[in-house]
Amino acid sequence: MNKHFLVVAVALVLLTALVVMPRFADAQDDVAGISAVAEGSNSATIFQAAGPTAVSIQSSLDQFRQEIGAQNNGNGPSADSGRREINWDGGSTTNEATSVGGNPFAGFLMTRGALFTTPDGTGFVQAPAGTDVPPGGLAGLFGNPTYKNSFRAFSASRLFSAIGGKITDVTFFVPGGGDIAASVNGFAAIFSDVDQPNGSGPATKRGNRKASTLVEYYGVNGELLFSSFVPASPGDGGFSFFGVVFPDARIARVRITSGDVAPGPNDSEKDDVVMMDDFIYGEPHQVR
Repeated sequence: MNKHFLVVAVALVLLTALVVMPRFADAQDDVAGISAVAEGSNSATIFQAAGPTAVSIQSSLDQFRQEIGAQNNGNGPSADSGRREINWDGGSTTNEATSVGGNPFAGFLMTRGALFTTPDGTGFVQAPAGTDVPPGGLAGLFGNPTYKNSFRAFSASRLFSAIGGKITDVTFFVPGGGDIAASVNGFAAIFSDVDQPNGSGPATKRGNRKASTLVEYYGVNGELLFSSFVPASPGDGGFSFFGVVFPDARIARVRITSGDVAPGPNDSEKDDVVMMDDFIYGEPHQVR
C-alpha cells in the first residue's frame, strides 16, 4: 500500500512540473504581464513579455540589454561591444512631429548601422499615435481617428510603422558609413497593441489562432536562424516585447511582420494593426 502511494505521489509531482513549465519553444504565453527568458533554438536566448503597461515588459527589456551589451553606444563610432537603440523620438520626449521616410529608409544607417526597407509598402513613418500637430500623427496620416487611443508609445512620444504595408526588414551595417555589411548578436523590438494570440509559432498547427506579429532572424548567407510570433496583450495600447540573443554576431537581417493588415482608414475590429516602438540590437560587426 505504501509503495503504491509513493508511486502515485511521484507521478503527481512530475505531472505538476510539466503543467507549470513555461512553453518557451512555442512562445505560447498569451496572458498579459508575462515575462520569460529561456534557452531556445540553435543556442538562442529568448526574451519575451506582454502586458497592459510599460512596467509589464520592463524587466525583460532590462535583462535583454544586459545580455546583449550593457553599454549603449548611441551615435558613436563602431565599437567592440555594447548595443544600439532606436526609439524614433528624434532626441526629444516631446517631439510630436510626423516624419515620413522613403523606401529604403537610411536615417540611422550611418549613425547606428541599420537600414530599413519594406517589400510590401512605400515607406515609413515616425509619429505619435495622435496629436494636434498637423497632420495629426498616425491617426491623421492613416486617416483613422481610432489610432489615437489604440496605440501608445513605450518611450515618448513617437512610434514607427511601414506605410502601405506590414513588413519591415532591418539590415545591419558597420556604423560610420561605407556601407560595410555587418551582423549582430541579438535584436529585440517593442510593439504596441498586439491583440491576436501568438499561436504555436510559424508552423501550421493550431492555425485557427491566426497570430498577427512575427519576427524572423536571418544569417549572413540568408539562412533562417530563428523565428517566433510575438506575445499578445489584448486591449487597446498594450505592450509586447520580443528579443533573441545568440552567443556571437550571426544576425545579418531581421524581418518583422507587424499585424495581419497594413495600417489604414478601413481596418475592422477583426484586423490586428500593430505599431512598433524601440528597437534594441547588439553592436554591428563587419561580416568576415
